Amino acid sequence: MTAFQGHLDRGVTTLARCWAVIRRDGTVFGYTDHDGPLTFEGITFKADSGMTARAIVSATGLSVDNSEAMGALSDVAITEADIEAGRFDGAEVKAWLVNWADVEMRSLRFAGSIGELRRAGGAFHAELRGLTEMLNQPQGRVYQTPCAAILGDGRCRFDLNAHGFFAEVAVEAIEEGRRFLFDDMATFEPAWFERGRLRMMTGAAQGLVGMVKRDRFVGAQRQIEVWEAFRTDIASGDLVRIEAGCDKRFDTCRSKFSNALNYQGFPDIPGDDWLVSTPVRSGQSSGGSLRRDV
Repeated sequence: MTAFQGHLDRGVTTLARCWAVIRRDGTVFGYTDHDGPLTFEGITFKADSGMTARAIVSATGLSVDNSEAMGALSDVAITEADIEAGRFDGAEVKAWLVNWADVEMRSLRFAGSIGELRRAGGAFHAELRGLTEMLNQPQGRVYQTPCAAILGDGRCRFDLNAHGFFAEVAVEAIEEGRRFLFDDMATFEPAWFERGRLRMMTGAAQGLVGMVKRDRFVGAQRQIEVWEAFRTDIASGDLVRIEAGCDKRFDTCRSKFSNALNYQGFPDIPGDDWLVSTPVRSGQSSGGSLRRDV
């Protein structure tokens, strides 16, 4: 940083801006406004991408830094199909000011993620949100009856690779991009995958994930429907992984997953009726648990 500041203090500089976009699937894109490609941190920043970025707005305090990236849609860079499929939603973004004559002299000027992303006239406009955007999200633990963990995460600790809790099958038929039809999946109980995840393993939609809205049988055929239609083509024969769902209830955690010790809710919290309850002469008043099934 001292060497970079010395370069700035000279008055005559050889500076360029570089941006890196890291999608959630690990794919990395690099861009620069220099007239030739630059390489550092294992990323090659291409000069012919047609991507530009407005001045980054930074502020003191906890206000959110923001900027906007713009560029022309290109088959070799950011494609309209990838944007439409949601592959860039929430992607990580970094921006540097770089001495193109010596890329070891550089300064990270922005780190954040892509917010709103829109397309118009053969180009894209991506809102960039700084790291302080995370402070706008609810933090801390919420005291509530349902479980606050996500099935399989570090708090839940359930192994989603356990036998009987996932299925990897080929797509047989699909309707409206959201309703998957299978003729040979009768080994799982009805609604077993409801509230679970459906992950595309192969095909044009590889890496995309949908949340299961409904899992039911219509005759002998199993229908698994996701909440939001996949915005890219899915073909018969594409492999999908479907994971069991959890409705966040204590009884489900105990009976379906045998994971009651890791339950992250408070099933004994009094309900709204407790607020208007009145004393009685008989009955248990010890202050102990009222549950009879533990």
